[in-house]
Amino acid sequence: MPYTKRRRLVSSAVAVTLGASALAACGSSSDDGEARSGPVSLTYWSWTPGMDKVVDLWNKGPGKKERITVTVKKQASGDTLVTKILTAHKAGKAPDLVQAEYQALPTLVSNDALADIGDEVGDAKSRFAEGVWQQTTLGTDAVYAVPQDIGPMMFYYREDLFKQYGLTVPATWDEFAETARKLKKAAPGKDLTTFSANDSGLFAGLAQQAGARWWTTSGDRWKVGINDAATKKVAEFWGGLVEEGAVANQPMYTPAWNKALNTGEQIAWVSAVWAPGTLTTAAPDTQGKWAMAPLPQWNEGDRSTGSWGGSSTAVTTDSGNKDAAAKFAAWLNTDGEALNALAKESGIYPASTSAQLSGAFTSPPEYFSNQPDFYRKAAEIAETTAPSAWGPNVNVAYTTFRDAFGAAAKNKSGFTAALDTMQEDTVADLKKQGFGVAE
Repeated sequence: MPYTKRRRLVSSAVAVTLGASALAACGSSSDDGEARSGPVSLTYWSWTPGMDKVVDLWNKGPGKKERITVTVKKQASGDTLVTKILTAHKAGKAPDLVQAEYQALPTLVSNDALADIGDEVGDAKSRFAEGVWQQTTLGTDAVYAVPQDIGPMMFYYREDLFKQYGLTVPATWDEFAETARKLKKAAPGKDLTTFSANDSGLFAGLAQQAGARWWTTSGDRWKVGINDAATKKVAEFWGGLVEEGAVANQPMYTPAWNKALNTGEQIAWVSAVWAPGTLTTAAPDTQGKWAMAPLPQWNEGDRSTGSWGGSSTAVTTDSGNKDAAAKFAAWLNTDGEALNALAKESGIYPASTSAQLSGAFTSPPEYFSNQPDFYRKAAEIAETTAPSAWGPNVNVAYTTFRDAFGAAAKNKSGFTAALDTMQEDTVADLKKQGFGVAE
């Protein structure tokens, strides 16, 4: 695990130096060999429902043969889990494996909580779309996790109402805007969609599709580009639509939003592959009336999508059995039986490209029974996932987004100033934490 692989993710003031002193925590080959001389017991922190049933397949099959037993400890997700992992790591008591959202990886790596498992799982790279695998490398030649599930973004629309109002599924964002305006003229009481200022993950995915790189590195310093040209383009586009009233600006996942979907007041939704599950409960009366298409593109003929959600399986630097833990992480996310079980028991959409057209994904979701090729299209879209660039304080950027964009959406005052606020707050927080920041 050469020092150069991780040097660029170092905090200059916080005691997370990733040099020679940190290498011992990653587990040497002799440590692994010593640990593997007898049965190995691993602990895995995960929030995925039904994960214990999936792990049972390992324990009764490959794990039994390898003499590697895995125990799942159910956890909360999001920032709560990240904080718990870091707290455990400071005490040297982190579990062997953790489920980590992609945007959490830089925080965990910067604190030397995750091991580089590139030598153990590197050959799995071909199983994943390039933009997905990239999220586990953080732009370095290290590999900090194995992709588990992903949330490629898509465009959902009411087929019947598009036909009724003479609308065409937009292939570009310019066409999307014109479609919104055309609907407003034909049916002033309806909206094509809503811009939800409380969903930072949605906005991040849209910026990702446009080519944004919110966090990058320059030597041993972080560089923040939240208000870069790509993101400004996205902010100005949506801010303009909100200002002119072409789309709604109410938050999602509220009773009012559910009603808008269920009654046809909102006839489209920019979402991700997991949308069918949400629509099933939010708009039960419209089952079989929706269809899915690729996200509109910024340039005609482009093929790119953003990511909204998704997680990976990582090995911690506290594990004394890195080789065994990495072997399980690879099995969990590339083995056919494991992936089928994850789909059945946990309801995930797998990151592995080979699993996206097999098992549970050979027929469409029940809600989309009218679109037999739903998962074939989904797999094609997933392959176009754009690279992302996460940093060690995503939580700060997301919190500022909700505050600043929420106020701008409410006042219909445009989003450019809100974007600048996100940039300023994120940079200030990095400096406060002691990270080197390149201007």
